[in-house]
Order: sequence, then structure tokens, then C-alpha cells
Amino acid sequence: MTLPTHARAVIIGGGVIGCSVAYHLAKLGWTDVVLLERKQLTSGTTWHAAGLIGQLRASSNMTKLAKYTADLYSTIEEETGVATGFRKTGSISVALTTERHEELRRSAAMARAFGVPVEEIDTAEIKAKYAHLNTDDVVGGVFLPSDGQGDPANIALAMAKGARQMGARIAERTKATGVARDGRRITSVDWEAEDGTSGTITCDHVVNCAGMWGREVGQMLGVNVPLQACEHFYIVSEPIKGLESLPVLRVPDECAYYKEDAGKMMLGAFEPTSKPWALDGIPKDFEFDQLPEDFDHFEPILEAAVNRMPMLAEAGIHTFFNGPESFTPDNAYHLGQAREMDNVWVAAGFNSIGIQSAGGAGMALAQWMEDGEKPFDLGDVDIARAQPFQGNRRFLKERVTETLGLLYADHFPYRQKATARGVRRTPFHSHLLQHGAVMGEISGWERANWFARDGQAPEYAYSWKRQNFFDNVAEEHRAIRENIGMYDMSSFGKIRVEGPDAEAFLNFVGGGDFSVPVGKIVYTQFLNSKGGIEADVTVTRLSDTAYLVVTPGATRAADQTWMQRHIGDLRVVLTDVTAGEGVLAVMGPNARKLLQMVSPNDFSNAVNPFGTAQEIEIGLGVARAHRVTYVGELGWEIYVSSDQAGHVFETLHAAGQDLNLTLCGMHMMDTCRIEKGFRHFGHDITCEDHVLEAGLGFAVKTKKPDFVGRDAVLRKLEAGLSNRLVQFKLTDPEPLLYHNEPVLRDGEIVGYLSSGAYGHHLGAAIGLGYIPCEGESAEQVLSSRYEIDVAGKRVVAEASLKPFYDPTSARAKA
Repeated sequence: MTLPTHARAVIIGGGVIGCSVAYHLAKLGWTDVVLLERKQLTSGTTWHAAGLIGQLRASSNMTKLAKYTADLYSTIEEETGVATGFRKTGSISVALTTERHEELRRSAAMARAFGVPVEEIDTAEIKAKYAHLNTDDVVGGVFLPSDGQGDPANIALAMAKGARQMGARIAERTKATGVARDGRRITSVDWEAEDGTSGTITCDHVVNCAGMWGREVGQMLGVNVPLQACEHFYIVSEPIKGLESLPVLRVPDECAYYKEDAGKMMLGAFEPTSKPWALDGIPKDFEFDQLPEDFDHFEPILEAAVNRMPMLAEAGIHTFFNGPESFTPDNAYHLGQAREMDNVWVAAGFNSIGIQSAGGAGMALAQWMEDGEKPFDLGDVDIARAQPFQGNRRFLKERVTETLGLLYADHFPYRQKATARGVRRTPFHSHLLQHGAVMGEISGWERANWFARDGQAPEYAYSWKRQNFFDNVAEEHRAIRENIGMYDMSSFGKIRVEGPDAEAFLNFVGGGDFSVPVGKIVYTQFLNSKGGIEADVTVTRLSDTAYLVVTPGATRAADQTWMQRHIGDLRVVLTDVTAGEGVLAVMGPNARKLLQMVSPNDFSNAVNPFGTAQEIEIGLGVARAHRVTYVGELGWEIYVSSDQAGHVFETLHAAGQDLNLTLCGMHMMDTCRIEKGFRHFGHDITCEDHVLEAGLGFAVKTKKPDFVGRDAVLRKLEAGLSNRLVQFKLTDPEPLLYHNEPVLRDGEIVGYLSSGAYGHHLGAAIGLGYIPCEGESAEQVLSSRYEIDVAGKRVVAEASLKPFYDPTSARAKA
């Protein structure tokens, strides 16, 4: 095949994902697309995938993509003439424990909220649908009738044929060998074919769909794609007489899935401790290869399976298969525009759900490339969340031993990863551990989530009910509301924006007004062209030419990249200074009293009103005191250079003993912020939530002549709100809310909770969620009867558009 010398997009990798991206770009009219596959299409991990096609995922948008995938696979055969083998068999998940049963019932409630057909079924109904199953110890289950299975290789080949029919070029046995770059752009891709021919394609975009080669292709393209191949095992039985079509079956408590295929039974496993593979690189000639059998590793799974499905004992094993799959540090795939380059895109690392994700992922990425911004919130999988250190090979080796098994582990709320821990520590890390901190991890940061009491084990005991830290967090919460608490906020991202044009730049990228005096703190959002929220930030003016932008720890890198891409010709420099300063939040009615004990500065409203920062002396050192709060109380965030952080902690902690100061963690911060109705980025506010519908119009200044998203804000002001973010409080103090619980309005499901936590001061679980309200007044929205579906039980809830706690914010401004 002669390849063109220019393409609008070059796709590297011809598995099911690469074929999907090619198909969807071609569908959008990108006819000059070239896909390069080093060997043969599907020869990496696609060909041996199990082909399970489930629709329910952990968020509504991931579910939307999975539903799209299933619809595509059922129609593409007609378009291309290639049979995908897709059939709707339904799927059953069964629970062997009451905790797992609660998880399944909560997932069923979530399915109802997301519009996925679902039935909660008891043991007798499971037996009726799956006669071969030993149900002696089964507690219950769920049935998803629209799930199915398909032929992975043919699904990929159908999309490849569809792409070719619309003009895309697909070159097999042709490897991408290198690139040329200019600044933050790839300008061309070099290729070499097995027949000895070679060439160069200049291009506008490059897409890394290289699957388990994604990390090394990423390095060639100058981007970080943290993923690692693991061994994945399954067996296929000899033909079983009389075996007919059955639903896909998952028994997560035994790490196993089952599917009937052409009269044989397949049993696959996601074992708790997996085996990373090819740590020194994948063999150069790898193509349709199997890995060596490891029967000892698989035996415990098989033993449980023979008990679960006795016919396997008689059937005999036809195939024992071991093949690689790629896994990421957080078990979510990588999709989107890479942070390090402006025209490199990634769709890789699909954690064994590549077949059921491929259609939707390809559609979403193609639309993103076409529009230049995300079609909807893809925060769960956006490659921008990847941290530089996560590409470290030792980190990946340790972490993926766990992540494969987490697919079928109990998905308890607040569950923390156990492997590859301790890589990022705040300056207060050892001080907090000395006082009983129980650490959680986010983006590598070790953060104190709660504090164990004397004699209490400083570790989690997970559950769907009240966990072992529930009373600890209640005490920390009470200290913040009634006395004084201190907690570490050092992991929050800190980006210094400086230069002669810093003010003009921030006024363009941010919705707030940054033409403010030195020391003023501005809370605002960065918006996209649709008025959706790209970042939720507090910005402090440090000098005439410098500002400090504070963002959530998990999104610092993404937010900095977003800002970088908007600089244009302005004279501005962005610097990540997160590690340079420790931050201690001192919050509660007695916060002022404590600061006056350790500093000669004036913390009165006259000198340091809410929303201002000042340089202070503290102990023997100096710091900056920012008067803001995410917990809704009088308080300050104390920013101190990392070299003085230990001293400042000891100074505050020692002085605080006279006031009964309580050390607090991140769980407390979440329970306090939800009482106050403060939004959580990534849950309550995302790039597809309009800033006005999120109730944050006060933070956007439309009098400014020009800022990103201004037109969309003005349009919404004129048209009126289609949704409102509403706060809910359960009338029963017992049930717990996490997020994604369905919201019923006058008996009908109208939405779901974007976040939930227990309001210890208010005495019940609190949630936030968007309610459709086209053409309705606030009074009409609130006049309805609301219930929240908690694991199948409807609980009456009070609704409010004002915070249930301190609606006038008098306490923070005291």
C-alpha cells in the first residue's frame, strides 16, 4: 500500500480502540486519516478478549458511552457486512455476602437513575435463569437484561472496514518508528513496513491507541501514558451437551466471570494479586501470542468455580489461556488530549473493558478532536489526571498487582489503594502520623483522612454501613463547628501566575474580577465556551504582577495545562509551586483566638476581613494567612514555606492544647462542606455543568468585557435555567449517601446525587444533585415531594436551594 505524505490524523495502533477512533473520525468527515498497525489488526490484546459487553458503569457518562457501544455493535454489521457476533444475553451478578449485596443493590439503584434496565433478583430467580449454578450460599443478585457479548476481533474488523469505506487508510505490518516535533506539536510521523518500505507522514494530530505499548509510544510522542501489561487468565471447557445460550455471569466474591460460547463454558478471573508482564518491554515480534500457563496461580479460582458450577468438574478443559491486558494506576482508561503536547491524543489502558468501551470511547474522542473541547464530562478517564511520577516502572509494577483484582473487589466507599503508597508527602506527614493520622491517597499525595483515638487501630475497616471512622469524623466535625480544628491542605495545587500581563490573563481565563488590591482573594471558576466549569479555584493577588491560583490536588496539572493553552501572546509565566509551601487550615469559632496566641499580627475584621490574605509572623517564622474556608466557619489557611512548616505545626499544635485543639482529616472537610452546600469539583461541578445552573453565578462577573465563556453565561441569563443544583437532607438519620443515588420528584426519577456525605451537625446524610426545572421558578422546584433511592429503599428528603447550614455565611465572616 502506498501511504499518503500528509494526514489530518495518524492513529498508532490497530486494536479495537484504534479501529473505533478511525471509524468515528471518518464518520465526522475526516477522510484523510491513516492508521498504522505494527503487525496485524487485533494482534495485541483485542483478539483474545472475553467480549463481555456490559452497560452499567460507575458514572452516568461512562454508562452513556457503554450504551452507545452496545447500540453500535448491533447496527454496524448491517453497515459493513462484518458479523460482530453481538447478542443480548443479559448478565447476572451475584453476591455471596451482605456487603456485596448492598453494593449490587446500590448499583441497581444507579442503573435506574442512568436509564439502564435492571432487575433485583433473589436466589430462586437466579436459579431459574441459571440452572447450572450452585446457589446454596448466594444472598441475592441483579440482572441487566440489555447486557450481552460479542466477537472482539470481528467487532474491531467491522469498525476498520467501516472506516475504510468512508476513506480512512489502514496500514498493517507498518510500524510508527519516530516523530518530528516543533514545540508542543508533533509535525510528522515516520513509518517502516515489514516489506522494507518506509516514509514520513506530516500530520495535524497523532492518536496513541497502542494498547499495552501505549506507555512506550507515549514516550516517543513526548507524553506520559502510565499503564502496564498484566497476565489475564481464562479457561474454556470441552463442549457440554445440551448447553444453550445463558446470561453472562459474574461472581465477584470468587473473582470469576462465566460466559457460554458455542456450547462451551468460559471461566475468567480477576484475581486479587495479579502478575505484571513484560516489565522490561514487550517482545518485538509479539503477535497473537499466548503467555506461559501458570496453573498454580489459577487453581484457587478454578477450585471455587467447580463448586459454583459443578458441571465444570465433568466437562474437562479444552483451553487454558493466558494473555496480556493493560492496566492503569486507578483502573480507569486514558482518554483525551495529552497534557504535554497540543496535538497528541490518547485512547489506551482499558483495564479489560476495552471491548465494551471501544465504541463510546472512539465516539467521544473523535468528537473532542473535532470540536476542540470535550463533548461532555470525561473526568473519570481524562488522561490529564495522569501524574508524571505514575509513569515510573517500579510504581506501575507495584500498583497493577492490585488494580486488576480491584475490578471484582468490593467497591467500598472511601476504599484506598494498598500498593505503591507513600510517594508524595506533605511537610506535615510525620507530625500527623505521630498523632494517629489514617492516610488516604489522591494523585499520589498521602493525606490524613481521619485520626484514630488512643488504642484504636489506625486503619480502615470498610463497609457500606457506618465505617470504623464514623464517630471519629463526627468528633472532628463537632470541633470545627463548636471549637477549633486544624488540618493539612498542602496537597491542594498551587500555581503561581506572574508577569506584566498576569492581571489581563486571569481576567480572560477566569470568570471573576482580578483587578483587585494586593491581598484580595477571589473565588471563581474557569469556564469553557458553553459556560461549563473547567476548574474551581481561589486566586490570591500577591503583588502587582503575581497571583497564586489554588486548585484541587487531583486537577492541578490539568488546570495548569488549561491555563497554558490560553496564554497566547500575553507576557505571563506559570509555575507549579505546590511543593514549596505547606498549608495548615485553622478553622472554628476559636480560630482567631489561637492565631492571636502565636502571632503579633491583627486578625480582626478591620485588618483581615473574609476574603483577604496578609503576611504574618508566627512562632519564630513568617507565613501568609488567607482568610477563606471550605468548611463554613471562621478560619484561616496558613501558607508557610516548606522549610518552616514543621516549626509552624509544632507552634500551633502546642498553643492549641489550651483550647482543646482537634486535629482533623479530609473526611471531616467533606462532611462540613456538604452541610454548607459547597460544591466539589469533579462531582457537583464539571465541564458540562453550567456555572449558573451550579448556583455559582455570584462568582462570575459579566460586566467584564471579554472572558472565556462570557457569551454562554449571558445566553443562559436570557434563556433561563434548565437545571438547578439542589441540596437534600434525608428525614431519616440512619441511611448513608455517597453519590449517584436516584432522586425522585413526586414519585418519578428525575436525576441522581452528584455527591453525598453525612452531615454530623445536621444529624442526617446530605446530598447535592441537579434537578431539571425548565420554565420553573425556585418556589415551584422546592414545592415538590422529594425522595432518594438508597439501595432500593425510598427515603423522604427535604430540598433546599440555600445551604441548610448557616445560609447567610455569618459564621465565616464573624
